[in-house]
Amino acid sequence: MPESTMIAKELTIGELSERSGVPASALRFYEREGLIHSRRTTGNQRRYHRTTLRRVAFIRASQSVGMPLSVIGEVLGFLPANVPPTREFWVRASECWSKEVNARIEKMERMRDRFTECIGCGCLSFEQCALVNPGDTLAGQGPGPRRLLAP
Repeated sequence: MPESTMIAKELTIGELSERSGVPASALRFYEREGLIHSRRTTGNQRRYHRTTLRRVAFIRASQSVGMPLSVIGEVLGFLPANVPPTREFWVRASECWSKEVNARIEKMERMRDRFTECIGCGCLSFEQCALVNPGDTLAGQGPGPRRLLAP
């Protein structure tokens, strides 16, 4: 097969950026965080295995549903280098995240329910605020904006 029709096993950072739609700066950040990996050429240029495209897609999809990179990294830790995420991997990831997702949903529901108690008051005393100072516990620390004055 002629070399021009062969699919390259490695991508430059520019090619990975173009194919994934993710800026090169974000790809470098992902690499620093250990989410993706590259090898360096003798000229110190990054080369990414083709399977990195799927890893990047997994990262972006996970971020789009609110998963923090630290949690994404933990799950990607189960995946060997240069192995693309599979459907089975997605199932395992979703099982790992179910507790995290449920906790986020509960927090958002509490915020929604409590937000109406103080929205728009602008008093800045937070004596009645169920979000910032439930039960006015900060009053025991003295007068003034206790959270703003904290060291």
